Amino acid sequence: MTMAFAHNGDVELFYETFGDRGDPALLLVNGLGSQCINYKQEWCEKFAAEGFLVIRFDNRDVGLSSKFDDAKGDDAAAPYTPSDMAADAVAVLDAVGVDRAHVMGVSMGGMIVQTMAIEHPDRLLSITSVMSTTGDADVGNPAPEALKLILSPPPESRDAYIARHLEAARTWGSPACYDEPRLTDNAGEAYDRCFCPQGQARQLAAIVAAGSRTVALGDVRVPALVLHGDADRLVDPSGGRRTAEAIPGARFELMEGMGHDYPPEYWDRLVSLVTQHARAATS
Repeated sequence: MTMAFAHNGDVELFYETFGDRGDPALLLVNGLGSQCINYKQEWCEKFAAEGFLVIRFDNRDVGLSSKFDDAKGDDAAAPYTPSDMAADAVAVLDAVGVDRAHVMGVSMGGMIVQTMAIEHPDRLLSITSVMSTTGDADVGNPAPEALKLILSPPPESRDAYIARHLEAARTWGSPACYDEPRLTDNAGEAYDRCFCPQGQARQLAAIVAAGSRTVALGDVRVPALVLHGDADRLVDPSGGRRTAEAIPGARFELMEGMGHDYPPEYWDRLVSLVTQHARAATS
């Protein structure tokens, strides 16, 4: 495992790699408020064992990457866009020395990956958009209880953060995979590494301000796989369906029982689907 920082202008981006430098790259892009450690090392190693150089990184405003706490005035709510975050991902590829990569993004990460396919197609071998949506107002919407939770005031202590993480898992996670000790450990690790609720709020503002990508996705020619859990209560599966409909030739796969998370029970299935898609895209 190698860790370092990439730079997109003044933005510093923490990243780590797993696997052989000679293998095709697989860049993993995180969701809202999510740090790169959400792509657990054991999961990254499963991808590496399939012949990928795996790259995970912290988006701006989260983890060990640059924060935008100094944003002022009209830009304070959304001081950047998904296009800026897509450029961050490209900067990480540059830092690793990767010309073209397979890219997988979950939730907001799927939105960033879609934006990469629109704006940086020359850097991509394939994309996989997981539990995400197009930005259209009529699809991908949260269930009422999920929306209420995502918009509620952030927790103010470690214990409250862990409790919120558990409540989120019960609200929109995979119902059969609720493992309180595992989730508690994950939340504690994330809190101790970086607690920046203001950064999550700014990321959310960037998503909302971006609007719809559907028309632009119609011009995408990057091989696309779209995955969505049928138990997702945070981003309705209609968002994944619309994404697949918008991208010419995209394949849609509905994951039975999966919510808005990726617990270990689904790692092998996800690794298999992404690996098959990547190999087909480059064969």
